[in-house]
Amino acid sequence: MSVKHFGYIAFVSSPELLCSPAHLPVPSSQDFQIKQRAMANLLSSAPIHASLPDCFVFPPDQRPPASSQAVSLPVIDLSRGRDEVRRAVLDAGKELGFFQVVNHGVSAEAIRDMEAVCAEFFRLPAEEKAAFYSEDTDKPNRLFSSTTYELGDEKYWRDCLRLACGSPVGDTKNNWPDKPKKLREVVEKFVEPTRGVGMELLRLLCEGMGLRPDYFEGDLTGGDVIINVNHYPPCPAPGLTLGLPPHCDRNLITLLLQSTVPGLQVSYKGDWINVESVPNAFVVNFGHLLEIATNGVLKSIEHRAMTNAALARTSVATFIMPAADIPIGPAEELVGEGNPPRYRTVTFDEFMRVYKTVGARRESVEKAFKL
Repeated sequence: MSVKHFGYIAFVSSPELLCSPAHLPVPSSQDFQIKQRAMANLLSSAPIHASLPDCFVFPPDQRPPASSQAVSLPVIDLSRGRDEVRRAVLDAGKELGFFQVVNHGVSAEAIRDMEAVCAEFFRLPAEEKAAFYSEDTDKPNRLFSSTTYELGDEKYWRDCLRLACGSPVGDTKNNWPDKPKKLREVVEKFVEPTRGVGMELLRLLCEGMGLRPDYFEGDLTGGDVIINVNHYPPCPAPGLTLGLPPHCDRNLITLLLQSTVPGLQVSYKGDWINVESVPNAFVVNFGHLLEIATNGVLKSIEHRAMTNAALARTSVATFIMPAADIPIGPAEELVGEGNPPRYRTVTFDEFMRVYKTVGARRESVEKAFKL
């Protein structure tokens, strides 16, 4: 076990710390205690991990390997004609629930800057990152380790920076980290056009399903846009753990900047398929709330993140969310004779209470809301 000193805080880099930080001495200052826990828990605080702590090891049945079949997600060029794009988006959404989009209008510069500043954040000295660390799951802006999906004892090989973004961003950026120096400026220039892509995809889906194009405008997409910057450090035993567990998203629609380092896998016909990286593309998938709103026409599909031994992977997920107290149920246009409502109407607040209780697996969430 080695001890590294960062400023006035000593960080002990041992596997036992990552699994059980409770042995740390209780300091007199609450801020000091939070920093100590951050130094112990954040995977990115250690320059290297020589072995995988036991709490990150999953039983074999919880980490089945990916399928060897060559299945690629559709790549949709949004600069094509509207009728062609609308059909492609709806067909891909119904068939796989996942697809990639290119020529979407978010500049290559904005994407490169976002990738660079996020990677730079996780390279900051451990003490500087620790200042933004929090284990309060209700805090909208925070840095944390592992995941909020955990219901068992295992932990996931990930650090995450979560940012809540108004639309427009406005003063909400003042609640984000002020280091690296350009982080706030870069995130703002990235998130606003990225949200625009998500809203355009929702309009295309509405047109394809026979809903009015602006069905999801207003309160149904009026919550903060949430950004998760997921960082997966090199893992000493990638075959024994997961970066993120199998889960479905809790929002309406997600746009993922997935990194050139592979790691995303999608559930497909009982197997797991690898998602290939496409330059400057967003991987798009639907959350549970879109499945409810479309009465099951569109499905929320499980996905997971794997780790690797050689390279760190940093991905950026942009989640479009409803306002907290807005009721969400099957659209009237998608319900009728022979096609009754399949889901009950819930507010986003109620949905999240259940989601946090039962976990993020598709079967559990579907059972909680299906009629």
